[in-house]
Amino acid sequence: MPILTTLIALPFLGAVLLLLLPEAARNACRWLTVLLCTVHLALSSWLWFQFDPQLVGYQFAENHDWITMALGQFGIISIDYSVGTDGLSLPMVWLTSLVMLVGAVSSFEIKEKERAYYALYLLLMGSVMGCFVALDLFLFFLFFEFMLLPMYFLIGIWGGPRREYASLKFFIYTLAGSVFILLVMIGLYLSVIDPVETALNIGLVQDRAQITEDVLAEVQSLVSQLQIDPAQLVHTFEIPYLTNPRNFVPESLLSSMAGHEIFGLSARLLAFLMLFIGFAVKLPMVPLHTWLPDAHVEAPTPISVVLAGILLKIGGYGFFRIAYEIFPDGAIYFADWIAGLGVLSIVYGAFNALSQKDLKRLIAYSSVSHMGFVLLGLAALTPEGANAAIYQLFSHGILSPMLFLVVGVVYARTHDRNIDHYQGLASTMPAYTGLTAIAFFASLGLPGFSGFIGEFFSLMGAFNSLYIPVWMVVAGGFGLILGAGYFLWTFQRVFLGKRWSTHDAQLLTDLNAREKLMLVPLALLSLFFGILPGTVFAITEGYVLEFMKHF
Repeated sequence: MPILTTLIALPFLGAVLLLLLPEAARNACRWLTVLLCTVHLALSSWLWFQFDPQLVGYQFAENHDWITMALGQFGIISIDYSVGTDGLSLPMVWLTSLVMLVGAVSSFEIKEKERAYYALYLLLMGSVMGCFVALDLFLFFLFFEFMLLPMYFLIGIWGGPRREYASLKFFIYTLAGSVFILLVMIGLYLSVIDPVETALNIGLVQDRAQITEDVLAEVQSLVSQLQIDPAQLVHTFEIPYLTNPRNFVPESLLSSMAGHEIFGLSARLLAFLMLFIGFAVKLPMVPLHTWLPDAHVEAPTPISVVLAGILLKIGGYGFFRIAYEIFPDGAIYFADWIAGLGVLSIVYGAFNALSQKDLKRLIAYSSVSHMGFVLLGLAALTPEGANAAIYQLFSHGILSPMLFLVVGVVYARTHDRNIDHYQGLASTMPAYTGLTAIAFFASLGLPGFSGFIGEFFSLMGAFNSLYIPVWMVVAGGFGLILGAGYFLWTFQRVFLGKRWSTHDAQLLTDLNAREKLMLVPLALLSLFFGILPGTVFAITEGYVLEFMKHF
């Protein structure tokens, strides 16, 4: 069974099916989306249990010829439909299925244009899934770009009063970052060959069954000695080939041996910077983060859940899969700067969260702060730092949806998110207070919850790094104190003390069954992965050990 293709295609087919339903079939749209997301989560869970952490490389891989075009003296371009999963992508695949199901249940609050909403929602799900399993950079870029379209409309049509501004800002920021990625893709195409297809094209072997490591080594040797006509070289976007320096054509733009410079900077270092900027917008990293608070504030609750829980993770995933693996020299060269930007994101995001009165904007800035730990762990270039960065992406994907859901609970009742308009909610909303407390304490890094593991190991990895000064680690630790400050201060003001609100007390009812169905599983998962973090580390450690070989 082509399980990864099924995971990509199922949401797209569901979107087409929804568009065939009559406009009046509102309940059918809702329940069909929930059913598809449930099946999707079941398939992803099966994938998790079938994954073998002991195997090196990609599993459940599928590869099919897609586009082949002769370009004369520039050689032949080969683009494949290539997908696979490993210890980096598998947690993101499962997380995507989980968060999209939670978001689908949360979407019951959408009351207008429901058929279009759920169709766009499923299109977003399919494109995100494609990003996490694509092994061809061209295919990854298609999914990465297509994702902008449904997200733009989901915010722009169903968002708040300033939804047009927020959706346009999101689109422009992400598109601008994509341009940097596209330029590097062109440089990589001119620089990297597919040794398998080149061997077949020059007649070294007659079919793929004859391909061995020795054959690949011979092709790479012939390329390095410039003994193959450039017109016979088959260029590729396959990420596994892009990460191998022996597949780079000598004297090509991005070859490490050529030493080309652009504006006085090494072409490879410049390419790394361009990729870094492209994915840093998506993470987001300070100072490229300003689109995020606006997008979160104006987006409906389920879209904020998806945006924080999944879409931000594509930025961190892109750092690992593309920028760092293809240009490890750039990662080493800029390690201290990247760590500094990570610390800046941690502290700046936390200080901004402290100053907010809008609950949703506070959670948005907390996401900026938490993503800073991903950068810090990744910049450390240590096994514990890399494991922590992946774990932080995974943990934040569970906790941030929970945070936006608890904000959505009170907003759905009063259409007001101002912290100063509520006090003492614990007396009338005990279940809501308890689950909010879990979300807050887990997010501030309380031991026993998943948030603690990612932040602790990020700091430990940075402390052991050869590239990061100790003062940056100390500054990152200061961000933990600030995080405790804004979460505890907010909890104290909203939930403790004498009962008071600017809204009618009858509006502020406790959680209903649907809201508990969304929040309780997320709380239990945060506790489970906080007590048993080895469940995730067992999946990621094999990938991380291979990842560290690049450095």
